[in-house]
Amino acid sequence: MEKGYIHIYTGNGKGKTTAALGLALRALCAGKKVYMGQFVKGMKYSEVKAQEYLSGFKIEQLGRSCFIDRVPEQEDIEAAKSGLEKCKEILSKGEYDLVILDEINIALYFKLFDVEDVIKMLEKKADHVEVILTGRYAPKELIDIADLVTEMKEIKHYYTQGVMARKGIEN
Repeated sequence: MEKGYIHIYTGNGKGKTTAALGLALRALCAGKKVYMGQFVKGMKYSEVKAQEYLSGFKIEQLGRSCFIDRVPEQEDIEAAKSGLEKCKEILSKGEYDLVILDEINIALYFKLFDVEDVIKMLEKKADHVEVILTGRYAPKELIDIADLVTEMKEIKHYYTQGVMARKGIEN
């Protein structure tokens, strides 16, 4: 790949992280290196184990825990900002062919850092690096600079019938 593009997977429907992981698998099978930084996710998601099985794949959780049901604490903000700094370095070095910034839109929505910081980071990425930004509520400023934007729309979800997250499917 000579030019890496910027993807956004957003919307209220299920499948944003799942789509990013699907592209990661495709890239890995093509011999590419993939980094995934998960913002706002400090819980035990099954995909964290993927790096044990897939050569060339690195995944890190850059948040303390999910705070969707509470106000973010100062420690959440510090963890997110530290994670953003790490991702800036990863993107600029160009060691990875695909970089996934999972739930970065949620981090922006909760004002853990500023959209201007994310835009500056993307402007300084190595040219060949493909980037995926996931999470609901993608800000217009990111949508404007992205090359591909996909909105996941919920039509029907079994969660509304009381089915909680299942290991290996939702987490």
